[in-house]
Amino acid sequence: MGRVTLRLYGPLNDFLPRESRQRDVVRDAPLPCSVKDLLESSGVPHPEIGLILIDGGPVGFEAPVRTGARIAAYPTFVRLDASALPALRPPLPSPPAFVLDGHLGTLARRLRLAGFDALYENHADDEALAERAARGGRVLLTRDVELLKRRIIEFGAFVRATERAAQFVEVVERFDLAPHMRPFTRCPRCNGMLREATPNEVAARVPERVRQRGGPFIVCASCGHPYWEGSHTARIRQAMGTLIFCMRRATDSGASS
Repeated sequence: MGRVTLRLYGPLNDFLPRESRQRDVVRDAPLPCSVKDLLESSGVPHPEIGLILIDGGPVGFEAPVRTGARIAAYPTFVRLDASALPALRPPLPSPPAFVLDGHLGTLARRLRLAGFDALYENHADDEALAERAARGGRVLLTRDVELLKRRIIEFGAFVRATERAAQFVEVVERFDLAPHMRPFTRCPRCNGMLREATPNEVAARVPERVRQRGGPFIVCASCGHPYWEGSHTARIRQAMGTLIFCMRRATDSGASS
């Protein structure tokens, strides 16, 4: 057993008890152990961490912890140039693809509507979710902190918001998704790609009033579900356009300040 000083920065403090946030915390460490194991035993899942310093020097997850060390951890996806520092994980693909746990079905649907590859199965267990994320280089989105601590997961995020619309905004902001939005290119039901369809192709699968009005129509290449323009699609386009505008304005303001 050894004694170390631990300091977490930014949103990593969300995983600590209130009395331990935003301050140096002296704690016992079960030596020998890696810095990854120490941080996760403190409550912080490793996909949330972007930079670790031990006594002021950057280290990787497997760096050994020494008694008397000062350990500082910073969140991932912060707006700073860390290219000269040792990387804790490979670069995140752009745009990222996602896997979502069973509590985030609405978020999965909204990501798909925005054009993002988002795998979701309501009854998938933790092992299956972790394997899909690791195998496909996907970001695991979850409300389960312990799930994020699985060793095979490289990319992941704890979704802090509980309100559904706020969850979508949180993920878009965190992963800078606004420039990559391609609304109505993926099926919100199954995640398949959408393509244009002729009226004859969808005639048996759309209401009579819609058929008489004519296209345009699109259909999912995977599940065959048809879609058409309506008031709801106009509202979705407007909401996403507003979101993109606001985020780009915020980015521009941050860059000029």
